[in-house]
Amino acid sequence: MLKIKKGIDDGDQTYFNGELIGNTFAWSRKRSYNIPKELLVKGENILDDSKKITAVYDNVEGLATSAAVTINGHKIGKVQSIEFTDDRSGKLSVNMLIDSDFEFSKNSTAQLYEAGLIGGKAIAIIPAFDGAPSAKSGDFLSSDVKPGLTDLVNQRLTPLQEKMETMMVSADSLLGNLNTLFDTQTKENIKSSIAELSTTIASFKSTSESLNNLVVDNTSDIGETITNFNKISEDLTTLSNSLAAADLDTIMIDLKSTISSFDQLLTNIENGEGSVGKLMKDDAVYNNLEGATKQLEQLLEDMKLNPKRYVHFSLFGKKAKQYDSEGYQIKNNND
Repeated sequence: MLKIKKGIDDGDQTYFNGELIGNTFAWSRKRSYNIPKELLVKGENILDDSKKITAVYDNVEGLATSAAVTINGHKIGKVQSIEFTDDRSGKLSVNMLIDSDFEFSKNSTAQLYEAGLIGGKAIAIIPAFDGAPSAKSGDFLSSDVKPGLTDLVNQRLTPLQEKMETMMVSADSLLGNLNTLFDTQTKENIKSSIAELSTTIASFKSTSESLNNLVVDNTSDIGETITNFNKISEDLTTLSNSLAAADLDTIMIDLKSTISSFDQLLTNIENGEGSVGKLMKDDAVYNNLEGATKQLEQLLEDMKLNPKRYVHFSLFGKKAKQYDSEGYQIKNNND
């Protein structure tokens, strides 16, 4: 610890860990220090009451001693030393000297970041506002590494590089397949197809010229055809106008009246009104008609079987014979 005591002739004496290291002379008020070599530490001011904070990293990525330690971009200390940890894990312990008058939570994070394109690395304290006790000398902070511009470029370029490599492999495979596909016979076939295509194009050109000549030679007929088409179109327009001008309202009224009359007729038949209605609905009329039909059938059948009952005539004036219901002749006593 650093202590200052009252010395001789109003001078001050400065002690460090119980050892006198300096005097202040009253007449000049200047302090003279005599610091032993064993008390000198590289990068450390023994007269400064700074806090020593440590963070452990897998890789410091070019961080150097005396590099700045900042909070929100403001420098609050520096890197004192970088050493391998005692557990032989290969991790690096970074010791930082922080100004004693700046307080932050012991749960804060020491983030390694890239100070600039060519400015090397630095450490930023990311303070945690969690109400935990303030960090003190000898505490360890959790560590973090912020990707730098080079890392971000590598992250973006690596997938692109992989895609380019895949595309190159695919292109090489495609070229190999094309070389295999386009053998001598295939090349000859392609040449033949191109020649035939040229012939087809020439024929199409000739046909186009012939069609053009045909149109030129028949210009008048084509014009007449167009005129006739226009006339037909005008006639259709006139017919459409005539239909539109027709008294469709009267026709619709008459049609509705006819339909209404037909509906009334069907209603009367359904209700048994009129001759047709009675014939359709009156069972007595139907039964009488059916009975008369049956009697007529029986009469016709009897006329076929016994025609002599119904037809009686004599060329000589003889008396007509009588027959019974069974068709037998009735004889008189005089006969």
